[in-house]
Amino acid sequence: MFNEKIDENITLRMFRADEAEALFQLVDGSRTHLRAWLPWVDDITGPEVYNSFIKNTFDQYNNREGLTAGIFYNGELVGVAGFNALDWRNNIAKIGYWLGASWQGRGIVTKVVMRLIDHAFYDLGMNRIDIRAAVGNTKSRAIPERLGFTEEGRIRAGEWLYDHYVDHVVYGLLAAEWRV
Repeated sequence: MFNEKIDENITLRMFRADEAEALFQLVDGSRTHLRAWLPWVDDITGPEVYNSFIKNTFDQYNNREGLTAGIFYNGELVGVAGFNALDWRNNIAKIGYWLGASWQGRGIVTKVVMRLIDHAFYDLGMNRIDIRAAVGNTKSRAIPERLGFTEEGRIRAGEWLYDHYVDHVVYGLLAAEWRV
């Protein structure tokens, strides 16, 4: 199973079956913050929702369809990151991430995404990585911009967010462009 030490404080690893409560508490404690940009927050009504979610992350990983992992800072769950999809026909990995409200601004997600990029290009042999973020989500957009992704376009009304559509910006990075 995927388990990567990013630095002395940060670990990115798949969830254990007994971590549904911790995942729920993280979402519940950051509900307002997360709801601004993530369409699934209202569906999280209790830790039992995460029992099936965690099982599905193992199925996704075992079927080589994606990777969903917890971000742990000094052993505490602080967010989630991974490959929302792995397109093996076209060798494209689609990265997604979110962080609890109180953990932002520490460079955690930047380090995690750097490791995911390395994993996609060097371990999985992908040729391209996509990151998509809502136009107004400047914190999420800062990650691909900081890491040298190219802003490739805008998807109008790319996601329904509770009561309105938001446009998405598409960022792409090719293997030949990474750490050149």
